[in-house]
This record gives sequence, C-alpha cells and structure tokens, in this order.
Amino acid sequence: MQRTKRPARRPERVVVLALDGVYPFELGIPARILGAADGRYEVLTCTVDGLPVRSNADFGITVDHGPEVLATADTVVIAPISPDRVTGGLPDGVAAALALVRPEARIVSICTGAFVLAAAGLLDGRRATTHWQLAGLFRSMYPHVELDPDVLFVDDGRILTSAGAASGVDVCLHLVREDHGSRLANTVARCCVVPPFRDGGQAQYIEQPVPEQGAASTAATRAWALERLGEPLTLADLAAHARMSLRTFARRFDDEVGLSPGRWLIQQRVARARSLLESGDLTVDQIAGLVGFATGASLRRHLHAAIGVTPQAYRRTFRTMR
Repeated sequence: MQRTKRPARRPERVVVLALDGVYPFELGIPARILGAADGRYEVLTCTVDGLPVRSNADFGITVDHGPEVLATADTVVIAPISPDRVTGGLPDGVAAALALVRPEARIVSICTGAFVLAAAGLLDGRRATTHWQLAGLFRSMYPHVELDPDVLFVDDGRILTSAGAASGVDVCLHLVREDHGSRLANTVARCCVVPPFRDGGQAQYIEQPVPEQGAASTAATRAWALERLGEPLTLADLAAHARMSLRTFARRFDDEVGLSPGRWLIQQRVARARSLLESGDLTVDQIAGLVGFATGASLRRHLHAAIGVTPQAYRRTFRTMR
C-alpha cells in the first residue's frame, strides 16, 4: 500500500522593495541567501509603481512587479538607499506601497532601509539599528526609536533591522535559522561561502586607531576556544593561550569582536546548544555540560535571555517544523 504524500508546504513569499537610489549589492542579498534555502522561500522584487528605478551606481534596475505584490508578502524587505536620499520623510508613493503590507507580515530593513521604516512610524518605541556612520543622523530625526548602532541586526519580533551592507546577509541567515533551524542556515551559508554566524557587532568596524605594528590578533584563541566550549574557560585561560596580559587581551578582544570575552563565550555556547537541541535527543543537562554551562538551569537562563524561550519550547518548535 502506497503512503499518501503530504502536500508540499507553500514557500514563504518574500517581497523586496527597491526605491530610487537603491544599493544593488544589498538589493540582491535576499534572493541570493533565501534563494539558496532549498525552495523554502519565493523572492520577488518590486518598485512603488512597477517602473525602473535608478541605483546608486551608474545603471538603472528594471523589475517585474509593482506594489500590488506587497499585499501578498509573508516578509517584506526594504532595500537600502543612498544616504543623500534620506530626507526625514517618505519618498513619493512609498507610504501608499507600505500601506499594502498585511498587518501580520514580517518586515526587514537593510542599512538605510531603517530610515524608511522610521519615517513610516513603524519603529516608534522599538529597538532598531542602521549603519553606524548614520547613527547620529538617525537619532536626530527619530528620537522615539531605541537605536542600537553596535549590533549587526535587531530582531524585534515582527520588525527586523540590520546594519550596513553585509549585515543584510546576517539578517537573512537569521531568518532562515529562526524559520527552519541552524542546520539549513549552515547549509545556506556554505552554499553562499559566507560565515553562518558572525560574532561581535558593528563595534569591530567603527573607525578606531590602527593597532601598533606587530599587534597580535585574538582570532587563533577564539578558534581554540570554540573547540573547547565544554571546558570551564576563564579569561586567564584565553589570555594565556594568546600570550597576552589579561588587560591587553580583554582590550584587543573587544576591539576585534565588539564583545567582552565572557559575553562572546556565552553567545557561542548558546549557539552550540541551539544546534544540539535541534538535531538530537540529549537532555538539557547533557547539552549544558557539552557546551560549558555548569547546570541545565544555567543553560535555560542564558537561552531565555538570548531568544526568549525555554530549551524544551525551542526543541519542540523546530521538531514540529521539520
């Protein structure tokens, strides 16, 4: 007797809105990243009137769709525009186009796309981010938004904002990870030859004095630590491996990563725990031991602080989706 096939799940429709002055690289990120997710997403690109737009490069961009497809979107992505087009208001037609977005649709901005969402009032009272170079301008225009310019992206539930350029890759991989789990996100990252998860935030890219000639990096020590997450690593252990004083190591680590060594270790342990929760049947206490948390209670506390759910709820969610 043949088993009846379950109907295929409809791909999530992602509609990318291109405005005049759009950055071509960032405009293509959703199609490149989400398009590599094993058919889980359908990515369409539109403009506010269906007509071509000028990019911030020396060419125009023609699309196949007008604003009507925004009404069918499960996720809407606002691609960034050149900063000289940021005026504090909405470009012609954008307000009408955004009004077509369904209330339950997820909205994502890349870089200066956050200015568009803020001008539409969608970020009032929310935590958000944008490119660190534009943080001062953003705060002056939109004081009611809780801006965090030190992170690569902010997930505030229905609305996600990301920082400049390549952080669009980070937030799209985050969408895959949240929707379908770390395994598929890692597969997509390998396909696109990008890191599945970048540690640190924008702080590592903010202009700062160049380190003195011959200054050592903490990269090798980070790689060493990732192979030993189950061990009770201390700052002294990390500094000793890097052959630096505690003070020098902590300062250089923060300069390179944008986090303290302790916060970075917690972040990596939570990420490893999430992967184990998705892919196996180990108990919470067993996973806690493998990733370096002293107890299952410690893992529960850190996981809840990071993503707002318990280990059991996280595991149940991803097993149900698969």
